[in-house]
Amino acid sequence: MSMSNCVIELKGLNRSFINGAGENHVLKQIDFSVNSGDMVAILGQSGSGKSTLLSIMGLLDKADSGQYLLCGQDVSTLSTYQLSQLRNGHIGWVFQNFNLIADMTVTENLTVPLRFNQSVNRVDYEAKIDEVLSKIGLDDKKSFFPAELSGGQQQRVAIARALICQPDIILCDEPTGNLDSANSDNVMELLSGLNQEGRTVLIITHDPAVAAYCHKAYKICDGEIQAILQQGFKHAV
Repeated sequence: MSMSNCVIELKGLNRSFINGAGENHVLKQIDFSVNSGDMVAILGQSGSGKSTLLSIMGLLDKADSGQYLLCGQDVSTLSTYQLSQLRNGHIGWVFQNFNLIADMTVTENLTVPLRFNQSVNRVDYEAKIDEVLSKIGLDDKKSFFPAELSGGQQQRVAIARALICQPDIILCDEPTGNLDSANSDNVMELLSGLNQEGRTVLIITHDPAVAAYCHKAYKICDGEIQAILQQGFKHAV
C-alpha cells in the first residue's frame, strides 16, 4: 500500500467506555487503512463497535490509545478548532436518521455546513446548492421542509449536505437503514457514482447487500476487525 495514497490509517486503536458493569473495551487494537478512491464497507451487528469506529474516523470521538492519521496528519496533535477545520474540509457525513433540521428548508439545511467553511464565499452559496441538488435530482425541492419529503429524498438531501463542501471522504453510518429496498438501491447507486468521480466512500452497515456495492468489505466483531470478506468486486449499477 502506498502511504501517499492512504487517506485513513489507524494503528493499534483502542476505545473503552465505563458503564455500570465496569469497563467496556469497545475497540481493540484496530489496525485499518483506506486508500484514496476506495469504496469500503465495514460490516457488523449492533454492539460490534462499528459506530464507535466511524465516530473516531470522522473526528467526532477520540481513541484512548493508538494512532489515527487522516490524510497523513496525526489527529492526536490537533486542537478542537483544528479538528473541526480538518473535519469540515475533508469529511462529509451521511447518517441513518438523515439528521436534517426539521424547521429548515432543503436550501437552509444545505447552507449550514457552508457557514462553517471559511473557504466558501457567501455569494457562492446559491450556486453550490443548485449544483448539489442537480446532482441528486432534487432541483425542485429547494423550498421543501424535510417532513414534506420521502425517506429516500431526505437521505439524498443528506448526501447533498455531505457533498456541499466538496470533501475528499464520505463517511456513511447505515445510510440505507431506514429505507426500503428500492430507495436503498437508489442511495447506493448515488454513492457509487460519487466514488467513480474520485471520492473515497466508507460505509458502516449490517447489510451484505450494501457491502456488495463496495470494492472491499471488512467484518468487525467484538471490537476487532476480523477479515476481508471481499476484495476487488464492484457492484454493477
